[in-house]
Amino acid sequence: MTLDEKYRRLLDLIAAKGSAAVAFSGGVDSSFLCHAAAAALGKNAVAITIVSPMLPASEIKCAAEVARQVGIEHILVEEPVIDKEVAANPRDRCYHCKKLEFGRILEEARKRGVRAVLDGSNVDDLGDYRPGLAALEELGVASPLREAGLVKEEIRALSRRFNLPTWDKPAFACLASRIPYGEEINSGKLSRIEKAEDAVRSFGFRQFRVRSHGDIARIEVAPEERRKFFDDLMLDAVSRAVKSAGFLYAALELEGYVTGSMNRVIRREAPPAAEKAGAV
Repeated sequence: MTLDEKYRRLLDLIAAKGSAAVAFSGGVDSSFLCHAAAAALGKNAVAITIVSPMLPASEIKCAAEVARQVGIEHILVEEPVIDKEVAANPRDRCYHCKKLEFGRILEEARKRGVRAVLDGSNVDDLGDYRPGLAALEELGVASPLREAGLVKEEIRALSRRFNLPTWDKPAFACLASRIPYGEEINSGKLSRIEKAEDAVRSFGFRQFRVRSHGDIARIEVAPEERRKFFDDLMLDAVSRAVKSAGFLYAALELEGYVTGSMNRVIRREAPPAAEKAGAV
């Protein structure tokens, strides 16, 4: 199937819903899905963003800008308190979080008489440990990008075609993904991570994470960006900035940024057969 055929299939899948609410984080996938929903449904499409400590202010700002450009109604739902089950940070944290967040989105959609809720997961998302996908299935949330067979690079290509500012935006995940499983999540830790990542971004880094390990910030940057640290002044400046966010120590991950690096403990402990079957 060609890219144009996949895009037409995507529009048909969305149009068949009659009306839809896009779970909108401001990332590459959900931004493109907002564009497609607006194209397929016009005023019968809305975008809903959950505003919580898990999502940094920079992402909320980006979402608002994309919504304006796309011309889709943007609804903000405040969720300032972290649920206890999510805060406990079990290995299936994403399942509990998605169940709660999409439950709120479904509730908001029903208030407005909107028939369907759409999420932006794509085919590539099936390749990592993502317990949140089970929650979407249980709630009846549709994933039209996956149904249309679109992978990340195709979504970026289509986003560029339609002049979406997110077409080359670095991959992003919620701030909770920076904290090791089993370690409690709270607003203070999330705020510290957000400030540290804002600091790293200010030095021109594009793809990165600040992983929190107690008082240690483990900085991951894209492999091709690591060379920026071959400079004493840069090392000192980034260290000071990250420590000013509240960490006592700043460390650099030598191999660079790897998506889902916090899931290594799960992959390491999973039996080979279970991992192959996707049971991790």
